[in-house]
Amino acid sequence: MSYEEKGTWLFGAIAVIGYSVYLALVLPQLGTAVSDINYQLPMVFTIGGAIVVGILGGIVLGIASPKEAGVADVRDKQINRFGEQIGQSFVVIGGIGALVLSLLEVHWFWISNALYLGFVLSGIISVMAKLGAYRRGFHGW
Repeated sequence: MSYEEKGTWLFGAIAVIGYSVYLALVLPQLGTAVSDINYQLPMVFTIGGAIVVGILGGIVLGIASPKEAGVADVRDKQINRFGEQIGQSFVVIGGIGALVLSLLEVHWFWISNALYLGFVLSGIISVMAKLGAYRRGFHGW
């Protein structure tokens, strides 16, 4: 398994775990009025925590395999580009969803969560596309 593929697995795990923690903190509050839901701090801390864990995980990954760290061949770069292009579609979908919600003047809780979900789905779909390309092969255009 290449260094880039290990990093992809790490990023995918962080995205799933971080969003799961957020949902575990926010979903129990859905029985109350939307304006009373405390979602801002959990969102900020799970996003910030994911960033910190990603940086630390990258450092640990680099220490564990120092010869492979930062070395990406053409195939790794193509797979990365391929996965990022697929994942970016969900950033756009989340942005359009948030725009529609704001035009409908829906509570900002739903707008924030639509954006957050779009970002998380972007990361997860990107990881799935990359891992699929690593495992099943990647055929450039």
